[in-house]
Amino acid sequence: MTAFSPSSFEGIPRGASLPPGVTADEVAEIAMIASAQNGCPDSFRQLVERYQQRIYHFCFHYLRDAGDAREACQDAFIRAHRALPKYRPKARFSTWLFQIALNLCRDRVRASSPGRATEALGEHALEFPCPAATPDEAAMRDTDLAKLDRGLAALAEEHRSVLVLSCLEGLSHSECAEILKCSERAVEGRLYRARQRLAEWWEREE
Repeated sequence: MTAFSPSSFEGIPRGASLPPGVTADEVAEIAMIASAQNGCPDSFRQLVERYQQRIYHFCFHYLRDAGDAREACQDAFIRAHRALPKYRPKARFSTWLFQIALNLCRDRVRASSPGRATEALGEHALEFPCPAATPDEAAMRDTDLAKLDRGLAALAEEHRSVLVLSCLEGLSHSECAEILKCSERAVEGRLYRARQRLAEWWEREE
């Protein structure tokens, strides 16, 4: 996604061609962000609905617990709501959200407090619910995915993060680099080592 501000699209007639490399969906998202920044709750709700499944899945794969993932997901949108006035579209909105979610997951793991209460946002806290675990996720530990779950838990944090973002969430190397705040070359190196470590662990568990 090319970085554009809402003013980039002022004066574009309806039906006119969009700037090169910009999709109609990106224009719609930028408009939603601008509206949410101006205080429109419906616009922010649309952003939540657009990304909550992806953010929840990331938190679930990182934290390996459906309850913790729901809390982290909700916390991520609460923090995003608070920080929204400062957001500038220099990078993808999704990248910004993943950065928030990753930091929350790291904090939660470091604190080792699964029961920590969700951050409060007054009466709005319940307005951003994140999805409950699907039947497949609830049965995760009874399938081969349970082994992958244990393998991810055995990896160093930098290896687990890049594997979840790239392999499980399907993000590009450039997106991973933005979220992890490193170069694409570093992402490639971490991915190589992460796959190697996971393969070694997998063989030992056979």
